[in-house]
Amino acid sequence: MQKEKVLEENYLHIATSVSINNNKMKEDIIREIELPEGVSASFTDGVLQIKGPKGENSRKFSHPAMQSKVEQNKVVLLFKKGTRREKKLISSFTAHIKNMVAGVQEAHKYLVKICSGHFPMNVAISGSEIVIKNFLGESVPRKAQIIDSTEVKIDGTQITITSCDKEKAGQMAARIESLCRITNRDRRIFQDGCYIIEKAGKAI
Repeated sequence: MQKEKVLEENYLHIATSVSINNNKMKEDIIREIELPEGVSASFTDGVLQIKGPKGENSRKFSHPAMQSKVEQNKVVLLFKKGTRREKKLISSFTAHIKNMVAGVQEAHKYLVKICSGHFPMNVAISGSEIVIKNFLGESVPRKAQIIDSTEVKIDGTQITITSCDKEKAGQMAARIESLCRITNRDRRIFQDGCYIIEKAGKAI
């Protein structure tokens, strides 16, 4: 009986400690992203739209517990009594919004290098597609659809992808790189292809 009473007291002590710690951990989490001059923002049904001199971006930021608004030329995100998970989430949202703001000021740019050692490869834009001919001597051209809101330019052995949306620019660059995927060959010898050499101003 005495042993059960001691166990019960220990359990209550632990439960109380956990409750106190949880209360200490929970606090209001707020992030403010300042909008530069010439950039405006608005929230409509959880969709943030940002406009600037180079274009506009829109993305949905929704969470049942998050409050979002634009005031005093700032985008404000708020979690009341936020948890650790919500703290990570609001940090991700903040990073996305900063990329959106940067994109409408100056388009995000990715660079892709065309490398052909065994066969002279021809890369061109045809309508809304990028077409690669004679890749490793193949008779059938390889094609990829150009993603909306991205601009693709070819200058010699370099492909430049620009977009206000950083994710779309990255997806388009990855699409071109994967278009030259090689199978059943030794990659140490057959190194032909298109390779990303710069991501949003950062050299690889």
